[in-house]
Amino acid sequence: MKVLVTGANGQLGYDVLKRLEYEGIEYLGADRELLDITNEEHVKRIIGDYYPDVVIHCAAYTWVDRAEDEKDLCYSVNVLGTKYVAEACKNINAKMVYISTDYVFDGVGETPFGITHKPNPINYYGETKYKGELEVLNILKNYFIVRISWVFGNHGNNFVKTMLKLAKERDEISVVVDQFGSPTYTYDLAESLVEMIQSDKFGIYHVTNEGFCNWYEFACEIFKQAGLDIIVNPIKTEEYPTKAKRPKNSRLNKTQNIGSEITHLRSWQEALKNMINNEMR
Repeated sequence: MKVLVTGANGQLGYDVLKRLEYEGIEYLGADRELLDITNEEHVKRIIGDYYPDVVIHCAAYTWVDRAEDEKDLCYSVNVLGTKYVAEACKNINAKMVYISTDYVFDGVGETPFGITHKPNPINYYGETKYKGELEVLNILKNYFIVRISWVFGNHGNNFVKTMLKLAKERDEISVVVDQFGSPTYTYDLAESLVEMIQSDKFGIYHVTNEGFCNWYEFACEIFKQAGLDIIVNPIKTEEYPTKAKRPKNSRLNKTQNIGSEITHLRSWQEALKNMINNEMR
């Protein structure tokens, strides 16, 4: 098996490459310099020349607030880029993994969103990720659309690293208490994705670590596991205004996953402990 990974230098792409190497699977890590996904001819040439069995499409525009102002760039990367990758996969009959997000949903209610729940994004980033899903659905049959949420890992920037950094600068911080979701550890997610591509159980998946929390609870657990003494104040979303609206309910229901044999990820607390131990060494 040969696997091409877009966004290879990103938070998730980095761990996917490490997992492929661990399992002895041949791969090509394509960063932005090697593969400009907004260039249709470039995408088809690079993917066509390497001729992978699978493309794991991790590359994306992920600056949620900036997307409200940089709509053309966000659309070019998340929608057109995904379309070009999907078409390149179709040309060589390769499987494709498209990494999507909880932001395709509107966040209304408290019930976890299932795979069949109708997407209704409330910000432009979420809108482009949903349109990316539609491109994959329209072009391919051999696809895995994988929705994830609240991603954290040892490579790149994320909420956990931000909290640890703030703890060095402040004695007290405020964190939103009324947005709920499932933290997802890229190390565990990468293992699940590499397991997934070795099957033909195509379809839409929700993949996160087990359990739900709000950002305040997440922050408290970070400081607890890191042994840091810092005061955390819970605040409402309205007290922390952002350019882009955030869904208050990002809980994802994983019971509807097609491939029930796909390994369930450990609890987010256990995953966080693993990351903290690596970060604090």
